[in-house]
Amino acid sequence: MDPSEIPHRVNLFPNSPCVDEETLQQSARPFDPVSKVLGDDDLLMEILLLIGCPTTLVCAALVCKQWFCHASDPAFLCRFSKLHPPCLLGFYVNTRIDLSRFVPMLPQPAEFDAVIRRASSSLDKYKLILDDWNDIVFTNKFKNHEEEPESIHIVLNLLCPERGMVSVPPFPIHECQDGYFHTFSRLLFKEEGDGFSYVYLDMESDGTKSTMHVYMLQDGVWCVHASATTQLPCLPLKLNPLIVDNKIYMAATLSEILVLDFTALSFSTFQLPQGLVIGDHGTMLSRADDDSGVYLIHLKEPQLCIWLRTRDNWLLVDTICLHEMYAKLGMSDVRGCVWINQVGGNAEFVFLQMGRCLVYVGIKCRKLCKVYELTSEDQWFGPIQPCMTIWPPTFPALKDDPASDAT
Repeated sequence: MDPSEIPHRVNLFPNSPCVDEETLQQSARPFDPVSKVLGDDDLLMEILLLIGCPTTLVCAALVCKQWFCHASDPAFLCRFSKLHPPCLLGFYVNTRIDLSRFVPMLPQPAEFDAVIRRASSSLDKYKLILDDWNDIVFTNKFKNHEEEPESIHIVLNLLCPERGMVSVPPFPIHECQDGYFHTFSRLLFKEEGDGFSYVYLDMESDGTKSTMHVYMLQDGVWCVHASATTQLPCLPLKLNPLIVDNKIYMAATLSEILVLDFTALSFSTFQLPQGLVIGDHGTMLSRADDDSGVYLIHLKEPQLCIWLRTRDNWLLVDTICLHEMYAKLGMSDVRGCVWINQVGGNAEFVFLQMGRCLVYVGIKCRKLCKVYELTSEDQWFGPIQPCMTIWPPTFPALKDDPASDAT
């Protein structure tokens, strides 16, 4: 999170992207015995770990050079993120073809007030959210609700607008082979260094086998990266494709997951846990936070099951009885279909769609709450896109720092 968004009492030097090292060193020093405590590096890092909020951590880093070095150290940030994983600020949802809403998850710490206001004010009625991960939001821009969408897709960073917007050119048009028909297309992206690479998938099938065409965005142009064929029909199923560690995971059949390896340019498959099938709006994938595996979240009322795929095995990591949670919320009379609308990274949470209501389910904290209900202005629920706090936070660069000069 950018320090300029943080309510604080210190000068963040808004006219300069760097903080002067001498200024940090001249910051007020605590008096004894406090100085003895804060002068102990090991104890100081333990204190910083208790902060809990990334915005406050950035403020603490500006006290002096010693604090700055500890707070911005990659090893420390790794420990911090395990204790304080990214927070769900809210979510975007389409409720009409010409209307997107941002719904904050309340209550939130006061430090997040500014960024929640920014997330709420960054939408207009001509943008529809398509996909999101961490701080990146894909939108499809419409001239008005009666027209076809414009050909250019925009990538917005609503929480850090200084990173700018990336215009994605029109998707490539692939003509199917004789006897084949189009079954699936999707825009995906993966993190690479300080930026993202963009991948467009286009799949065709003849009913018995399927061919996947993979395009990569290079210098503003879609280029063919690879094409691979598998002896599976790969009919479109309600399962979200996922990129993890240079591999694409998607549905192959009702009981199989197809994996396309970018590096080896090869397909492989593995079975779902015994007895599970990919149901309509009842199954979704989620990446593990360290790219070590893939979570599968499966809903078959009254149970919500969370499985983890590592190497060649499935592990059932959690099972939630929804009826018990409904009763605690006074929703014991829930009737009709319940769908999975969206899941969070690392299987942290699930959004369920119950008729005209959206319900949040916190997996680890065992929290269930109704977060939105359709109004008279709304028509339907589109896919939910979570908005998370940015991690790692953005620290100002020190002047005369060789590392910053190198970049």
